[in-house]
Amino acid sequence: MTQMSVPWRPRGKVRYTGLSGLIAGFARAIYGMAAPVVRAFPGSILLGAIFTVILVGWAHFLLFEFADNHLIGADSNISAVRGFLGAELTLAEIENGLAVAGAPAPGVLQYAFYPIQFRIVRDLLSAGGILGFISVIPLYTIWWERKVAGRIQSRTGPMRVGGWHGWSQSMADGIKLINKEDFVPDHADGVLFRLAPYVAFVPAILAFFALPFGTYWVFRELDVALVFILAMLGIEVLGVILAGWASNNKWSVYGAMREACQMVSYEIPMGMALLIPVMAVGTLSMTEIGNVQGDGWTSWIVFRNPFTFAAAVVYYVAALASCKRAPFDLPESESELVSGFHTEYSGFRWSLFFFGEYAAMFVVSGLCVILFLGAWHSPLPMSLADRFLGDDLLSRAAKGLFFSGPLWFVLKCVWLLYVQIWIRWTLPRIRIDQVLYACIQYMLPLMMVILLGHTLYELLVPVHGIVWTFFNIALSVIGGAVMLFLVSIACYGYLNRVKLVGWLGVETLPGS
Repeated sequence: MTQMSVPWRPRGKVRYTGLSGLIAGFARAIYGMAAPVVRAFPGSILLGAIFTVILVGWAHFLLFEFADNHLIGADSNISAVRGFLGAELTLAEIENGLAVAGAPAPGVLQYAFYPIQFRIVRDLLSAGGILGFISVIPLYTIWWERKVAGRIQSRTGPMRVGGWHGWSQSMADGIKLINKEDFVPDHADGVLFRLAPYVAFVPAILAFFALPFGTYWVFRELDVALVFILAMLGIEVLGVILAGWASNNKWSVYGAMREACQMVSYEIPMGMALLIPVMAVGTLSMTEIGNVQGDGWTSWIVFRNPFTFAAAVVYYVAALASCKRAPFDLPESESELVSGFHTEYSGFRWSLFFFGEYAAMFVVSGLCVILFLGAWHSPLPMSLADRFLGDDLLSRAAKGLFFSGPLWFVLKCVWLLYVQIWIRWTLPRIRIDQVLYACIQYMLPLMMVILLGHTLYELLVPVHGIVWTFFNIALSVIGGAVMLFLVSIACYGYLNRVKLVGWLGVETLPGS
């Protein structure tokens, strides 16, 4: 048997010329300066970046609030003269408002505050923040999924890129995917093939624009925000179908058809489950649904009665199928369909499907948190904050940290994201006929019974009566016991992480 010859290439540094040489030299210089710092303080840099993002988001909110309360909404005599481009305030009026509010150097800050009075400028700033947040979610979740998968399989997962538990592995993979070849099959429908990843990714982004992170932390306050978000999540299936059909590959078509069947089936019980909190509160506004859950752990809708508790479980299972997560990842099904609907994709377009999937995972987790799990409120009642804290800047920060704020919303969503990852690497994939059978024969009839039972419960059981209070307290105690049990198991597993897996848990790298 003859051996294939491989052309020999001399080893050594690759030399670039022209613009590429300038960029490569600049990248090497940045790496040379940053690498020692990252290796010395990797964990501190990661936590510092997270803390900085929180502060930037809060500063953005305070900036808009100051402009509304002390400039645009001030009780001063605003002249009828409009500023440039029809602005409500002129530069002189802004300078006067800043001086009254005690801002330093109002003559300089007036130029910074002038564009903030335009709604389009605020929208662009907010949209930039949302897009930045959406970009961080997949990077963080992909890294986390690899680490969780490694731990469940008694290995360490990524450990080298970035220094501290491989925290920048996702960024390295992103750079790799951007530089990969953009491949389009010869017999594929070129236009639809290129369009499909964006049709799958863009609706997941649009869902964030109506998803409230807090009472005042929402891009657009919509009375029908829940309907809008469900509509955006439903459009994602069109991108998957386009990808499968345009690839001109039978495995891709099979995966796309599975996704269509799966989405059509599980969207019915998922939508019916979301009707339960809407019926309980009496509004489609997600901000109002979140605000009624601010009286502590027992006010969360999931603990309101047995039917809301069951609806939360049904919704979460249906959301797994909606996001193509295991054990419902049949549209990809690598053991049967190569890679399913994205078999023919590579590089940047391939990554868009996963960006959309992880963004949708956060959205469905956010819906569960807002409609069932207390929204952006902590288990502590807000009445305690109103009693012991004032309205100054420090007190507001304490309220956001311990009682109610976007940080609590993100933490709850991250916990539900972790559960989705946990389920993927614990349960085996089931067959497509079992997926559809479980929905039509079990989940749909069960959800009908839950919906009917909740309707009768709301009609017949008086609010805050003996029966209502009994179920509310009992379910709250059960939920608290389950949470304490999970925390205890996690702590025990961490403290005994080497003993539990025996010789498989050898720490091959420091910090593992």
